[in-house]
Amino acid sequence: MLWLAFITTPMMAVIQGMCARIGMVTGEGLAANIRKSIPLPLAYVVAAAVIIANTFNAGADFAGMSASANLVVPEIPVLVWVTFFGALLLVTIFFCSYRVIASTFKWLTISLFSYAVTAFWIKPDWGVVLRAFVTPHIQFSRDWVTTMVGVLGTTITPYLFFWQSSLEVEEEKSMGRTTLAERRGATEAEITDSHFDVNTGMIFSNAIMAFIIITTALTLYVHHKTHIATAQDAAEALKPLVGHFASLLFTLGIVGTGLLAIPALVGSSAYVVAEMFKFRRGGMNEPPSRAKRFYGVFAAGLLIGVAMCFVRVDPIRALYYAAVLNGVISVPLIFIVVRIASNSGIMGKWSSSLLAKGWAWLAFILMGGAAVAMFVL
Repeated sequence: MLWLAFITTPMMAVIQGMCARIGMVTGEGLAANIRKSIPLPLAYVVAAAVIIANTFNAGADFAGMSASANLVVPEIPVLVWVTFFGALLLVTIFFCSYRVIASTFKWLTISLFSYAVTAFWIKPDWGVVLRAFVTPHIQFSRDWVTTMVGVLGTTITPYLFFWQSSLEVEEEKSMGRTTLAERRGATEAEITDSHFDVNTGMIFSNAIMAFIIITTALTLYVHHKTHIATAQDAAEALKPLVGHFASLLFTLGIVGTGLLAIPALVGSSAYVVAEMFKFRRGGMNEPPSRAKRFYGVFAAGLLIGVAMCFVRVDPIRALYYAAVLNGVISVPLIFIVVRIASNSGIMGKWSSSLLAKGWAWLAFILMGGAAVAMFVL
């Protein structure tokens, strides 16, 4: 599936770029624009689906992080790790400013390079890797197609659509544009900067995705570990490479990505609820004392994610099916995003180009076709 990292890069960049422009040009997040663009009952259904997927994904991430941390420090039980990570994120969200949180998240991305280091450490045949990178390969079996939906669902994923557009609004608020009128519209320089930011981010994101796939193929697969049931199973495959550092390396990657993803997951849910129900105050630029309902939704998402782990969810299976769920929900969302981003009445001169719409519709067809095939096969 390495070729998916290649083909989804422009798709992901285009769709995230659309979400960014929607936030910048309208001065409101994606959920607020969806509320205005489709019948309200349907908008609520879309919002509920996204929130359910986000919460389930957050719970899966908590389970994965805690199981991984338990590998390194087995004296501390998994549920204690779950509680620790939940409390850490709750305190961070409630007591740190938006700027501190944003800068912290940026530094946490360094943990993702553990996958790149591992990929180079195992010295693959880069000729074989390159051929797999540019040569599409499809197997018409339910397991393979379901995994493909999951890979697409972790790449072109719903929570990032809402997170991207809402953070564009947050950036403008942090510049003093506190009213909707002040935020509406965007200059050419702002759009250019946004495109550079999004495109760079998506290239790095999918490069890490490629390294994860390479590392998995050349560690787990070659050691015949094709049915991963626990974090221990996954870390074991690294032992021939890095010995007793295997668990530490695996944990670094999983915990780093979890600390990055969970605030974005539950945060995007909070933005969806705030915009759908027109909270007077909401957003991470506001202190909790002035945006109680927004932070209440944020906290609820974290606590439900933590609570999921107390019913003994299988972390690996939960992560897998959370990805598949995201892959299915992305399909109607892409349709809505493209329609909004292409509407000149909403976007003015910044409506999407023909090329951008072409890539976005290609993503819609690819993900929609995979989702349908998953149920048909």
